[in-house]
Amino acid sequence: MWFRQTQQQMLVMASIVLVTTGVLFTAESCAQEAASSAPTQNNLASLPTPESTQAYNERLDKLRKQFAEENRQPQPGDYRIGPQDLLDINTFEAPELNRTVRVSENGEVSMPLLGGIQVAGLTARQLETTMAARLREYLKDPHVSVMVTAIESHPISVIGEVNKPGVFQVRGSKTLLEMLSMAQGLAPEAGDEVLVMRSAGFNRAGDEGPKAVAPGHSPNGSTSADESAGKESTDTVSINLRHLLNSRDPKFNVPVYAGDIVKVTRAGIVYVVGAVKRPGGFTVKGNEQMSLLKAIALAEGLSSTSSKGRTRIIRTDESSGKRSEIAVDVGKILDGKEPDMNLQAADIVFVPNSAGKSALYKGTEAVVATASGLVIFHP
Repeated sequence: MWFRQTQQQMLVMASIVLVTTGVLFTAESCAQEAASSAPTQNNLASLPTPESTQAYNERLDKLRKQFAEENRQPQPGDYRIGPQDLLDINTFEAPELNRTVRVSENGEVSMPLLGGIQVAGLTARQLETTMAARLREYLKDPHVSVMVTAIESHPISVIGEVNKPGVFQVRGSKTLLEMLSMAQGLAPEAGDEVLVMRSAGFNRAGDEGPKAVAPGHSPNGSTSADESAGKESTDTVSINLRHLLNSRDPKFNVPVYAGDIVKVTRAGIVYVVGAVKRPGGFTVKGNEQMSLLKAIALAEGLSSTSSKGRTRIIRTDESSGKRSEIAVDVGKILDGKEPDMNLQAADIVFVPNSAGKSALYKGTEAVVATASGLVIFHP
């Protein structure tokens, strides 16, 4: 009896020692990990809260309405007829001449008595005057009415990262913000750069609107380093939407004409994989710079078994498609011994697991489990 009680007491004491050792070891390891990852958490806390796509679209729409209220301009000239437009033509003195006709690809319509008439580029009023003059050969005092019932010749294409890409038929010119609104705003993958690719249109000569300013130039021709939001070339205008929102200057809300193409570019993406708490891809919008620590902070920090000294950045050369690896010691960067690194779009940050840390944690879990079993089991 005495031997059996002594054996049980020894087992209980051994179990308590093992449990205490395992708990102390685990607590010490956790404290070390918390201390090493503290800079990452501080970086995460200091980061600005990312702006959601919905909030970004709401700001753009609010700015569009503000421009519409503050910068009311005279309406552009009358709509000019173009190919594929549908016209309703009525002659009051001769109803039998009334027609609904579609403008041909070469800009003509065919009418009784008058034959082919070149109408492309004319306004409805100009076409009424032209037809009335020609009908005077057959009628004493003709009165002609022309109405454009369907617009098919003034398309503006909105493509890229928008919620509703497509071709929109417009009268006259629209502004960039108006076209983005018609496309139902930006998609989540959208970047800040928007390209307006110019093409000749019927209404461009008669329309007035805000003009883009080339970077480094002010409207009066003087040089200014701050004016870098609008970048205009012969064929393409590049606008940074974040600069437009921050400056609230209507001259960067450039006019978009029939035949133009508006392209919203895709934001760059940086990927973080491996021993992090939330691996995934994180967008880099506009001129925003993504650093290594910021990417790890967005991934909610390193895991407890990460090998900070063996982190690698996998980078792909856009021209050749060749991949290269850059070795990085995240631990030294967190300790301030090495500078943080800037990442490029499509970079992949790989944080490997530490085999030693994994085995250590598994061993600790095994010790705790064994000790718990000894306490519960009574031979």
